[in-house]
Amino acid sequence: MLSESAAATVRATLPAVGASLAEITERFYAGLFAARPELLRDLFNRGNQAAGTQRQALAGSIAAFATHLLEHPDRRPDAMLSRIAHKHASLGITPEQYELVHEHLFAAIAEVLGEAVTPEVAAAWDEVYWLMANALAAIEKRLYEESAESGRRRWEVVERFAETADVATFRLRPVDGGEVADFRAGQYVSVRVELADGARQIRQYSLSGAPGSTVRQISVKRVPGDGAAPDGEVSNHLHARVREGDVLELSAPYGDLVLDDGDGTPLLLASAGIGVTPMVAMLARLAETGHRAPVTVVHGDRSPADHALRVDHGAYAEKLPDARAHFWYEADAAPGTHTGLVDLTDVAVPEGTRAYLCGPLPFMRAVRTQLIGKGVAPADIHYEVFGPDLWLTRT
Repeated sequence: MLSESAAATVRATLPAVGASLAEITERFYAGLFAARPELLRDLFNRGNQAAGTQRQALAGSIAAFATHLLEHPDRRPDAMLSRIAHKHASLGITPEQYELVHEHLFAAIAEVLGEAVTPEVAAAWDEVYWLMANALAAIEKRLYEESAESGRRRWEVVERFAETADVATFRLRPVDGGEVADFRAGQYVSVRVELADGARQIRQYSLSGAPGSTVRQISVKRVPGDGAAPDGEVSNHLHARVREGDVLELSAPYGDLVLDDGDGTPLLLASAGIGVTPMVAMLARLAETGHRAPVTVVHGDRSPADHALRVDHGAYAEKLPDARAHFWYEADAAPGTHTGLVDLTDVAVPEGTRAYLCGPLPFMRAVRTQLIGKGVAPADIHYEVFGPDLWLTRT
């Protein structure tokens, strides 16, 4: 994919560029938002910017892509690109925006690395950037063409109820009264709201209801600040201000952590905290289709009272002819459940299992390690990250 001359230059400069990516991405965003402040107000997640997690994710994706080009020159990292492209499509990213990113990213590279950015170095990394940008734009174009919906659509909240003290479920119907396109279990929608300061912020929420419904259902956890980041702007807005009769703007469904159950493969659905939402949609789909292969359901939470969609989680599993549910709680574990963190030591995992993971990164990394130790192929372990994908920052 890279030309021979570019590959040699990227290989020689990757350590220096990689070591400076944190500073490069910080200056990139500073320059971008100075030139286009509306992007921070209405497109980028201000909480992630304040916490620095978006910068970490961008740096990790650039380094991972460049490394992959060098180590596997004949193969694209499609899993990584697909995950990013689905997120971009849900935000409505256009090809023209890659030109804008290129302008400010390469200005930041030149600013940070100075005279080290020779014409040869600039040309090599320009090749890396456009290989990644054009691949993403092509995937996004296909996603837009395949979607049954286009742009954002206005949806009215027809029902709202509490799942836990910190999680609320919203059910919505299109304001225009038109048809509701189906989605694949595991997908999410982008939700755009107008905040008190006039900003129109966007967040992604997994569809937690069963596919095939005439309503969209999302279950939103209120995100508290932790010192490094402020309170979640959109989640707290939805909890505090959005009631039945209010209108939200939703994108079409996107996301590549989608249920693939047509071949009779044993499945394992592992979640923690609010990562339960796509897993419940997957279980609803399996129950509806009468899935007969083994299904292992794994979930970890602080307590049963904090386990959102807990009744549905267990009920859908019980409808399956060959399913086992294993729930872990750090406190107040009832008989038939486990105390502590998720531990798969005594959980039977059938040969050939395909696994789906969603939850905090430490949880998913721990479960992935345990699954590989039980013989699950790494290629059969799929995951979804809520927020910037910091998995790529792990070296």
